[in-house]
Amino acid sequence: MAKIKKLFGGIDLTWTKLIIASVIAGVITAIIALIPTLQHTSFHTITVSFEVWILFGILIIMNSKSNLDSALKCFIFFLISQPLVYLIQVPFTDMGWSIFGYYRYWFIWTLLCFPMGFIGYWMKKDKWWGYLILFPMILLTAESYLGYFSKFQFSMPRYILISAFCAVAMILYPVLIFNNKKIKSVGAFIGGAVVVICSIICLLNPPVYSIMLAYNGDEYSFDDSYSVSLSNQKYGDVSIVYDDEFEEYAIQADFKRSGDVILTIASPSGGKREFDIHIERDTYDISEKN
Repeated sequence: MAKIKKLFGGIDLTWTKLIIASVIAGVITAIIALIPTLQHTSFHTITVSFEVWILFGILIIMNSKSNLDSALKCFIFFLISQPLVYLIQVPFTDMGWSIFGYYRYWFIWTLLCFPMGFIGYWMKKDKWWGYLILFPMILLTAESYLGYFSKFQFSMPRYILISAFCAVAMILYPVLIFNNKKIKSVGAFIGGAVVVICSIICLLNPPVYSIMLAYNGDEYSFDDSYSVSLSNQKYGDVSIVYDDEFEEYAIQADFKRSGDVILTIASPSGGKREFDIHIERDTYDISEKN
């Protein structure tokens, strides 16, 4: 723990080190984004959400020498690393330069890094109100934990690493940032309570991915006299329903976990069509079996 504690205030963070770190962070994130096998895993989350970047920001703040130094270093770190993530991907994606459309969202947060870095430096004063400065970062991490723990439930064992990271971060940040024993204890307790509450919320609301898989038409021909089923019911339930909005029969799917399963559409005469379905938390692929 002492070695980890040193990261939160024991580093001589020069501008050279900061710039090198920002380039490394941007390059690694871009490489992860480009590797297809890492999609829908804990590693890919650094490309789309805050939790790991919050850690980077806190490390910069805790190793800065003043409020202004902290603000400038936070701002420059993200100003270099974030556009670099998209720049590296340009030659390798069909989107080309239009991929920078995603950067607008991150650029707003990059601008906010200046005031957040300036205010965040006061955590080093080791006062009780320092935890109030930290708490918004705890809440952002909690939001990530809610999403990724739910994805873990849906896609076990994937997302277990990022779920564990978020849970540990909420508990250990006050322990590693502050020296005051009361702040450490109260902060760790609050972080633990947030983890428990978020976990209970997820466990009481198991994730379900509901989607209309297909509509009656030229490619799929069926009505309510047909039957549909999945080869393994642990993946969820399917049924034929009438969609009033489109005034047509459709196959409604309520998926409960990720994976590969076979959908069978059976006609009243006994004819069958089978389809391979690959399920993810919020997307799917379907193709008819040969």
